[in-house]
Amino acid sequence: MKRKIYNKMLQWKQQWGGRSALLVDGARRIGKSWIVREFGQKEYKSFILIDFNNVDTGITELFERYLTDLDAFFMRLSLYTGVRLYPRESLIIFDEVQMYPKARAAIKYLVNDGRYDYIETGSLVSINHNVKDIVIPSEEIRMNMYPMDLEEFMWAVGEEMLFDYVRTQYKSQSPLGQGLHRRMMEILRTYLLVGGMPQAVESFVERKDMRDVDAIKRSILALYRNDISKYAGRSAPKVTMVFDNIPGMLQQHEKRFRPAKIKASARMKDFLEPMFWLDESRVVNFCYNTTEPSVGLALNKDDSKVKLFMADTGLLVSMAFGAGELEQGGIYEKILRGKLEFNKGMLVENLVAQLLRSAGHPLFYYTCSSRDSADDRMEIDFLIRKEEVTSRHNICPIEVKSTGRYTLTSLEKYARKFHSYIGRSYVLHSKDLEVKDGIVYLPLYMAGLL
Repeated sequence: MKRKIYNKMLQWKQQWGGRSALLVDGARRIGKSWIVREFGQKEYKSFILIDFNNVDTGITELFERYLTDLDAFFMRLSLYTGVRLYPRESLIIFDEVQMYPKARAAIKYLVNDGRYDYIETGSLVSINHNVKDIVIPSEEIRMNMYPMDLEEFMWAVGEEMLFDYVRTQYKSQSPLGQGLHRRMMEILRTYLLVGGMPQAVESFVERKDMRDVDAIKRSILALYRNDISKYAGRSAPKVTMVFDNIPGMLQQHEKRFRPAKIKASARMKDFLEPMFWLDESRVVNFCYNTTEPSVGLALNKDDSKVKLFMADTGLLVSMAFGAGELEQGGIYEKILRGKLEFNKGMLVENLVAQLLRSAGHPLFYYTCSSRDSADDRMEIDFLIRKEEVTSRHNICPIEVKSTGRYTLTSLEKYARKFHSYIGRSYVLHSKDLEVKDGIVYLPLYMAGLL
């Protein structure tokens, strides 16, 4: 399956030429090991992959005994793995490097030696957890990896040409037309259910059986919960409570995290460590309130008002519904047909958050609950900054609408109050593309193109 991160890795190889290692981090089961193996096969004359999750003592002994003699280290590594190494033409991969911190510490010496390229992979939580008694190498460049986005999903299901056309229409701000728009909405609903975890996507492509897809997603959720127990330490019970309550929080009208909803009389400070852990795990996307939508959204970040979105909407679907509900109630089929009568807003907003994050946007929203002025009371679902050179700050408000009938009261208030900051205003909805009264109405499947 094609992944966009591949081209970023290629840029790293060409730009750095062995002067830095690459650390690919992200949540578990998003395809890190697969993509680095694919990269090694295609871009190098030879490569060695060391999986520290299942490594022989003969390999670890090399790090214990031979790092002061790299000629001996590489010779023995080559003999042990049966792979010939070629200076500047070979790649050495440390997969799940967090399981053996000494290998990560060795990156400093290996990179400075300059003979080969190095890529490390690992889960950010466990990487940061296993750093005791080692020096974090400065010779690392970190690259974040996310679940497959909608375009990658469409590559996997054989719809590459269709998404290319979607991009063309987005750039020209032209509608797709009734037939193609309907087809894209069908694909979007499928992606919403399957999600972007490669194992789930692979199962869907091969078997088209949603029961298998759901079973895979539930196994991934079980793995995440196991990681919480393993790595979150004393915070594990609170982390679990927050994680398991994400579907319930997103179903509320005001979706932001409220500690008292998790535990009576709790305050935000009681959950600082669990929230930090979830942020580091990358299984949750954090969307922060900004008190003023000016040029630096992060400069006005309000940490006390935050929304939690699952990093993968397919996983959220499996969290929100029991296996019996999905199968016996035909929920998958109803969502695919657009017939399910329930609060779809939580799934749609989570989907937009996922696509914006995958596109590289940090997530921010704006809210004001003024008691004095009705004109100031508003909430904007997302704010992004567009990289355009103008005299404005180019902060773009985004409203997400999951139904065909909606109002734009908050967006209109926002435009009046912050008109000097606004680049363009966007509404993401289930209809085709339209530009009207200075607002760009985009179909939901274009969210990742913003």
